[in-house]
Amino acid sequence: MSIRLHLAHTAALDPAELQGVRALLDAAFDGDFSDEDWEHGLGGLHVLVHDDTGLAAHGSVVMRRVRHRGRWLRTGYVEAVAVRPDARRQGLGGRVLGELERVIERAYDLGALSASEDGALLYTARGWQLWGGQVHGLSPDGIVRLPEEEGGMYVWPALAGALDPAGELVLDWRDGDVA
Repeated sequence: MSIRLHLAHTAALDPAELQGVRALLDAAFDGDFSDEDWEHGLGGLHVLVHDDTGLAAHGSVVMRRVRHRGRWLRTGYVEAVAVRPDARRQGLGGRVLGELERVIERAYDLGALSASEDGALLYTARGWQLWGGQVHGLSPDGIVRLPEEEGGMYVWPALAGALDPAGELVLDWRDGDVA
């Protein structure tokens, strides 16, 4: 089986490619991938992995601002990582993440993501570290704590050395899930 990896900005993907990515995400998340989730994965770089039958895996990294200890960090935030159900357990998720991690290390101050319990296994196996501090969001009404995000926020260790878990991460606000 041949595997082809492609890195492209959202603007470089044609409508059919974007529809294919959305269909993959809907299938991989059993229909539980909202329009806001989709929006969160756009506007950055996408890793698309194709096999002999089509699009097999996807992930994207988008730029966000995260404040820590008074400094706003340019953050590569991982979104929309999925593998086609029949292509799982073949290392494709790791290939997607490897490319996203390379981008994060070369272009951002910090790498971060929010993971489900199932997804956390993939990330921790690759060295992502659970954020042990508080998580907040910069809402239209000011900074609010997001306790539901604590325990599911991960940071990329190559860029996390200067983070202090006694401090909080304050995420820029967005519709849908903030993290």
